[in-house]
Order: sequence, then C-alpha cells, then structure tokens
Amino acid sequence: MRGLSVAQYDLLERAIDRGDRLVLRRRQHEYVVVPERLAFEGGREQLITRHPTTGDRMVFQLDELESVQRVS
Repeated sequence: MRGLSVAQYDLLERAIDRGDRLVLRRRQHEYVVVPERLAFEGGREQLITRHPTTGDRMVFQLDELESVQRVS
C-alpha cells in the first residue's frame, strides 16, 4: 500500500486508542498485532506494535503494508 486512505488511518488510530487487534499483511505474510503508536524514523512512517501473545515488539513500515484490517 503506497499510502493509507483516511479510513485506514482512522482504523489505525481507533485501534491504538482502544487496544484493538489488527491483521497486517506484508510480503504475503499476515501478522496479528496490538498497535501502540505511530512514529517516524528515517523519513518513513512506522507502526509500533506488540504481539498479542508474547508481548514482543514488532515494527512495521506503513509503506510496506499490503493491507490493514481489524480483528472482529
């Protein structure tokens, strides 16, 4: 995805506020994560997340994501 739509940013922001789980797709792999915050590093926007089971920190570059969905 080469830039998020307004609806996708809203989804991310709500998930960060509520602690909702998201399914992120990157390079044909799916990751279930709990988003913590958005950040910038090296001129790129990042999504800082935690794995819901292990608590491990996971960082995703937003411009590398193929899709973002809320876990229902």
